Amino acid sequence: MNHEAPMWNDAFGISWLDFNLSNVLMMVIASAIVFIVCVAATRGLQRRPKGFQNFMEWLIDFIKGIIGSNMDWQVGRMFLPLGLTLFTYIFVSNMLGVVTMWAPHHTLWWKSPTSDPGITMTLAVMVVVLTHYYGVKLKGTKEYGKDFTRPLPFLLPFKIIEEFANTLTLGLRLYGNIYAGEILLGLLAGIASTSILGFLGGFLPLLAWQAFSTFIGFIQAFIFTMLTMVYMSHKVSSDH
Repeated sequence: MNHEAPMWNDAFGISWLDFNLSNVLMMVIASAIVFIVCVAATRGLQRRPKGFQNFMEWLIDFIKGIIGSNMDWQVGRMFLPLGLTLFTYIFVSNMLGVVTMWAPHHTLWWKSPTSDPGITMTLAVMVVVLTHYYGVKLKGTKEYGKDFTRPLPFLLPFKIIEEFANTLTLGLRLYGNIYAGEILLGLLAGIASTSILGFLGGFLPLLAWQAFSTFIGFIQAFIFTMLTMVYMSHKVSSDH
């Protein structure tokens, strides 16, 4: 897949500021889809949910289950909007590249935003920063700082390393799975477009891999949200 990213170099006349326009476009599209789906699901609310409302209530219960399995609900309830936003945004982002990829003149415009390490690492850094923020907010600076020296003070360097390791694994896991899936989809699509024989040999595997990639996209959104709540629980719960 010899595709290049559409870049805006020296943006606003700043020599070191570059933008990947494909990333910007796909993040806007993913955000717009999530916004439209959520608005559609909350219009005309009824006591007996149906359609989009029923789906959204199921999704909220699903995220509640993730949070409840990691921390007390009295504390975890404040993280419901975070978990719901992360799951829906990451899942939609994962799916964008499964549906299709668009690369006119070998310039890749349409893809999954989460197939770019810059985006997944940004999400991971945001999550880790939020865990520290809520840890300080709920425990206080002094008490929160003591957590890094418990149960033994010499563990402090290892706990600092753990923070960096958590950030890397959280972001790179998502990136690696989605990027690898898109590479294989591109290869199968290329085989299917070569000839009639290639179409017969590549089209069915392409459909099968799209179905599997949908499953992987769901699993990766679930894992990212689950680990977010695990890390959050370690920071805000007093029994950790």
